[in-house]
Amino acid sequence: MRRVAQRVAVYIDGLNLYYGLKSKGWRRYYWLDVQRLSESLMRSYQGLQFVRYFTAELLPDGGADARLERQNAYLQALTTLPKVDIQYGFHSAKTITCPHCGAAIRTYEEKMTDVNIAVALLEDANNNLYDAAILISADSDLTRPIEIVRQKYPDKWIIAAFPPNRRSSHLNAAANESFTLGRKRIAQSQLPDPVAKPDGYPVHKPVRWR
Repeated sequence: MRRVAQRVAVYIDGLNLYYGLKSKGWRRYYWLDVQRLSESLMRSYQGLQFVRYFTAELLPDGGADARLERQNAYLQALTTLPKVDIQYGFHSAKTITCPHCGAAIRTYEEKMTDVNIAVALLEDANNNLYDAAILISADSDLTRPIEIVRQKYPDKWIIAAFPPNRRSSHLNAAANESFTLGRKRIAQSQLPDPVAKPDGYPVHKPVRWR
């Protein structure tokens, strides 16, 4: 029996994916082509419609400036991918007190990413932009949006794709199916170095990621 062609949308929790790669020591794979990765997940009867990549820009902060430059280079590279839409949350600075020494420590907290993913997943389902959605994240806060989509649109198929070294039993239970992204697939989905922008300007892979 021939399967009906299926439209697939991919939603990527950028920082969740980044920290999964980091926890495995896979720095060389940070220059990830998320469109190519998404296309590699398609089955024979599926077609990739779009990729929504969710992230939050880092804040300039002394030693973090080099990290900000690397992130900016990567985001510039992603803008050249025709099916990728980048959506931004933000980082909020806060001060915490060390319980042992009482020292004040400045840190940053990511805001809005899970909300942005939830809204997009629900809104795109409501607008019938996909038949199946792949969520690349292990953030259990996204459990309820998946449950709502499946309740309101039982004909839509939701797949949880866990980043390396990440897993959520809640997402696993809420989705129709789930799997973990493996090293081979990620290694085969790398951007060229450099990436050429439409104006011809080359965007190079950060030296620290080579």
